[in-house]
Amino acid sequence: MLGQIPTTPFGRRALSRAVVNTQRLVKECPNGKPVHKWQVFRLVCEAKAALDISDRALAVLNALLTFHPDTVLVSGAGDLVVFPSNRALMLRAHGIAPSTLRRHLAVLIECGLILRRDSPNGKRFARKGAAGDVEQAFGFDLGPLIARADEFAALAETIRAERRALALARQAVALCRRDIAKMIATGIEERVPADWPGLHRSFIDILSSIPRRVDLEALEPIAETLAELAAIILTALEQHVKPAESGATESRSEHHIQSSNTEISNEPEPGFRESRAARSEPDPKPMRSGEMAFPLGMVLEACPDLADYARHGISHWRDFIATAAVIRPMLGISPSAWADACAVLGEVQACIVVAAILQRASAIKSPGGYLRALTRRAQAGSFSLGPMLMALMSARNRD
Repeated sequence: MLGQIPTTPFGRRALSRAVVNTQRLVKECPNGKPVHKWQVFRLVCEAKAALDISDRALAVLNALLTFHPDTVLVSGAGDLVVFPSNRALMLRAHGIAPSTLRRHLAVLIECGLILRRDSPNGKRFARKGAAGDVEQAFGFDLGPLIARADEFAALAETIRAERRALALARQAVALCRRDIAKMIATGIEERVPADWPGLHRSFIDILSSIPRRVDLEALEPIAETLAELAAIILTALEQHVKPAESGATESRSEHHIQSSNTEISNEPEPGFRESRAARSEPDPKPMRSGEMAFPLGMVLEACPDLADYARHGISHWRDFIATAAVIRPMLGISPSAWADACAVLGEVQACIVVAAILQRASAIKSPGGYLRALTRRAQAGSFSLGPMLMALMSARNRD
């Protein structure tokens, strides 16, 4: 049968080694092997990265499959060659251009998904017998899909396994990132003796090493490094715990944690704590004109990393300021730099700048010096928070 005879392409197209290998696979495939054409097509779609095939080429393959009348393809059958015209094929491939169609047909052939069975004059047609059955067809042979169906299934399963492993690695990184941030914030608030700025810098360095397009090979060592850092920080916290303390101490500790959300009782820069007139005060401190020009939600959208360090979430500007007070010493911002920023920008806007510095911590070598530079620019009237927040939001949208 013609489908089993090696053929060469018509015209100037050369016979490649890939085509010869595909012809061999079709020839060695046992006769009578059935394959559901749409199931094998889904397997090819899943394995497209391993097969190095594009979505447009898959659309052309999908169109070719629609020209076969049966759902099940059987190896050795005489009807595996489909012979649509270019016009009909372009219409079923969603109006693809002729040059694009030819290019993607060539890709399908080189990838070993179809074979070209050209007639002596290069036309696609079928010769029918007296009973109207197709005796000989010239066009595109779908036999490789049957011969390589098991291979496609194995490739698809491998890709599924890699996808699952990558999802688990992403999950591990996300959990470690959240745990480390909150443990560092807890250690600073509870005055646990440790090199918190150094640990935070290590944390930022690890996060900055995560590429934008991650794969399993790159993400697994990062997840392991984060897990090791989390273990170090947890050990420092556990060594600070006093197991012999009674329930009364635990009650006092619980009361302290509850109140820390509304008042910064363990401010790392005690010389610059702002007193509150009353706990029910809507804002922690009278703000300068323009300080509230940016909604809290917008600021958190531009600087989401700050929320990782909030022990009880950020639902109010008071929570925002309390969390900024925790991360200031972690970033290495001195009390004098903070005082100057508050004097020029106001407390809330200074805290927003600190949140923005945290968001870009991997790209800023000296956060304290950067804050001083922004303070000088603000004093000279050449700095505004709006463009900074817009740039951060645009960067997040691009990612």
